[in-house]
This record gives sequence, C-alpha cells and structure tokens, in this order.
Amino acid sequence: PTVLSTKEVRSILSTVNTPQNKAYLTTVYSCGLRLQEALNLQVSDIDSDRMRIHVHRGKGAKDRYVPLPKSTLIILRSYWKLHRNPTWIFPRLGRSCKEGPSATTPMNKGSVQGALRRVLKQLKFKKRISVHTLRHSYATHLLEAGVNIRRIQQYLGHSSLNSTRCLNCIPAKFEQ
Repeated sequence: PTVLSTKEVRSILSTVNTPQNKAYLTTVYSCGLRLQEALNLQVSDIDSDRMRIHVHRGKGAKDRYVPLPKSTLIILRSYWKLHRNPTWIFPRLGRSCKEGPSATTPMNKGSVQGALRRVLKQLKFKKRISVHTLRHSYATHLLEAGVNIRRIQQYLGHSSLNSTRCLNCIPAKFEQ
C-alpha cells in the first residue's frame, strides 16, 4: 500500500475545504480508523476525560479503544458545534447541508471519497491514494516515532501481528 509522508498528509488535510471533510479525514489519519469506523462514530464514543475513542463494531465486529490526540478533539468539538447532532459525529448533511442536526444516519462514504479525490487532483498527486492510505500512513508514522508494533496492532484492531506486518509499510528495520 501507498504510504504518505507527514508533509503529504499535512498538505492534504490543509487543502480540504469543508469542515465535515476536514474533521473526518483528520480523524481517520490521527486515530488510524477505517473508513466505515470513522463514519459510524457517535458522540458517546468520544471519551475526552481519557482522551480516547471507543471504536464499536470494527472489522470482525471487534471493539477497541484508540488514542485521541488533543488537536483532533479540538477539531471534532469545533465541527460538532456546526451541526449539534445528538448521535452522530459525522451526520448526513443532505443536499442543503442543513440536515445535520436531525440526521438519523452518518455521512455517505462517497462524499468523503469524492472530497479526497478532488483534493488529490488539486494537489496534482500522482500516487494511488484512498481514505485507507491515511490509516497505513498513521501506522507507519507511529512506528517511525518509536511506538511498539504490538501497540500499533492494538490501535489498528488487528487480531494478528502478521496483519500489522502485512501492511507492507513496516520497514525491515522495525522487525527486530
């Protein structure tokens, strides 16, 4: 899989021009979430006292906790104030962008995928990049920062360490 540098990630996130997509993509990257895991985040999943997110029904229907960076919490709070949906962190806004407060479903995955494609086109990126690329980049950046691979395995929700190693973004120097 493709791995982005921290500079490339910053460039993408700073180019996103809507609050919902900026908050969504920032959360995916900074918490290492899968596309659907982030879409399904609920207000009650944010534990600001412990600075973590409770991911419900991840791949394999497994729950896990992931660290919540302070900067991401600030972005999430700011975004939530724009829609104030009592359930969803990323509610479906509708065509009028006014349905957020009463939405009963999360944003559509096509809207965030489309937003990312537009940003990549604007930045003239040639790499093959998807929302999932942000998750791979998160894992690689943690590893490069010295985080233990077993801890990364837990954050990603992998049952097997081999799944974490199979990201192909775990350089050999970290395998020792």
